[in-house]
Amino acid sequence: MTGNIRRLAALASTLAVLTGALLVTSAVNADEGAAAIAKGKAIAFGRTKGNCLACHMMDNGESPGNLGPPLIAMKARYPDKSKLRAQIWDPTANNPESAMVPFGKYKVLTEEEIDYVVEYIWSL
Repeated sequence: MTGNIRRLAALASTLAVLTGALLVTSAVNADEGAAAIAKGKAIAFGRTKGNCLACHMMDNGESPGNLGPPLIAMKARYPDKSKLRAQIWDPTANNPESAMVPFGKYKVLTEEEIDYVVEYIWSL
């Protein structure tokens, strides 16, 4: 019986350590996610790169355009984040008549910048 109690105590100790490690990892991931969203917002609001506000209403942006749809409820509209990324990378793939700039295809944004914009837009 004593052996079982020791094994249970060791298991409980191991679980406590693992739980603590998971909490720290979650906090780090949350910080990294917040930083990625902030970088994406800066690109999306910037007039020299993303300039999403020229066509879209979004997240307290000043003087938004109305050529594109409002960027709201994006997780509901794009449950698969990779489809949102594909839309930003080349909207003409799904709609050849799209007025949206193919940001990746025309190398307006780098792959990393597109990833940041996706994180931000998907957070809306």
